[in-house]
Amino acid sequence: MPGLNRSNVIIIHPDLGIGGAERLIIDVALALQNRGHQVTVYTSHRDKSHCFEEARDGTLDVRVRGNTVFPAHIFGRFHVLMAILRQLHLTISVLGEVGSTSSNGRDKNEIGDDIFIIDQVPACVPFLKTFGRQSASQRILFYCHFPDQLLARRNEGGSVLRLAKLLYRYPFDWYEGWSMSASDKVVANSRFTRGVVSEVFGSERLGDVSVVYPCVDTDAKQSESSTVTDGGEQLWGGKKILLSINRFEKKKDMGLAIRAYYGLGKEKRKGTRLVIAGGYDNRVSENVQYHQELDELATALGLQTATSKTVISALSVPDSIDVLFLLSVPSAFRDTLLVQSKLLLYTPINEHFGIVPVEAMRAGIPVLASNTGGPLETVVEGETGWLRDAKDPAAWTAVMDKILYNMDETELHRMSETAKQRVEQKFSLTAMGTTLEEEISGMLTRERRPFAGFQQVLILLALSGVAFSVIAAFAFKML
Repeated sequence: MPGLNRSNVIIIHPDLGIGGAERLIIDVALALQNRGHQVTVYTSHRDKSHCFEEARDGTLDVRVRGNTVFPAHIFGRFHVLMAILRQLHLTISVLGEVGSTSSNGRDKNEIGDDIFIIDQVPACVPFLKTFGRQSASQRILFYCHFPDQLLARRNEGGSVLRLAKLLYRYPFDWYEGWSMSASDKVVANSRFTRGVVSEVFGSERLGDVSVVYPCVDTDAKQSESSTVTDGGEQLWGGKKILLSINRFEKKKDMGLAIRAYYGLGKEKRKGTRLVIAGGYDNRVSENVQYHQELDELATALGLQTATSKTVISALSVPDSIDVLFLLSVPSAFRDTLLVQSKLLLYTPINEHFGIVPVEAMRAGIPVLASNTGGPLETVVEGETGWLRDAKDPAAWTAVMDKILYNMDETELHRMSETAKQRVEQKFSLTAMGTTLEEEISGMLTRERRPFAGFQQVLILLALSGVAFSVIAAFAFKML
């Protein structure tokens, strides 16, 4: 966008793993870096064996800070408290390094404004606003994926346990909204999320919340593994692949894909395979348990299953396997799956955005998704895919049947081209970069948002709330 000077963009993200939030923030960094801005990504955790390539291969300047004092959790608890404390520890380093860069005489003709982009945890925003370089050109943008307080599990256990959880979460819930309101601009990842954010925190409190859609890199070269369809070898002898990609978490409801696939019947399942691939960490108990539950569900329905952790083992599964589970599939093989699949099954309900359907459309693959949340904004009914009730497996089975046996090549080609065009126009790295620069330009043309006054007093109150939450947490642990 003409008129926006090269800026110093500082991104703060809690954990650079391989989830959707991490992919989004990596793409934010790439979109701005590709437009000439200086981008630095700060995080409290990066495992080079469990992160996206751009976060480890030098494409981006990634700095790990705030990981030496506070652990990620204590005995499997206090995750939100530790996330806040780790981010505040990181923020001390960020303020020191940014201040040092500024004091060393940075050439303002080369790099102008300091733009902070924070996502997931807004705890550091008031501290950046209060103790950061008080410059007319410094702004803070908060990218909200979804309110954290709505992701917390509150209804487990008896009434006493629920009360303890309520007491534990209250200071954090209050602090989330208050700290978010300190930012100069709040953006959300979809219109769906924007509506939820406004309802939870109040539109007056946060101002006009804009939408910046996540993206995929439409200019990225195909990996060697994904080119096997170009006159080369087909996966599993050319079986018709129905693909589900998600983390192995219960809220993703991949069981819907299994039930709908079973509904095709034995004859129509011949020559097909349901592949369930996604993020999996054997240190995360939910991943382990949910994979086992899905395997048991498929087996109980009479479907033959196999589980693979490597590409080699995946390619060698017997022809008789109906459902193949791929745990933490490598990016190159994931691309191959997308290119060769007939249909992507996206099962979560009320997904905040959902990047996987966009990745499928980039590959020209139609999408079958829940008619809720983000897919309502990405998938166009009958044009790039279908939207169906996630509580009606038969409706999903009907779409599978349609695409496997009742659509000709001309219709499939038209849908594929429409999907690719939609991604290029609305969900490309270029589109995201343009929107981000518009939001940054808008922030810079306005005065910095007033921060509710008496910042230091409020910070003390917030810290008192954290101290109270620690007491409540220990009481909760003793119950």
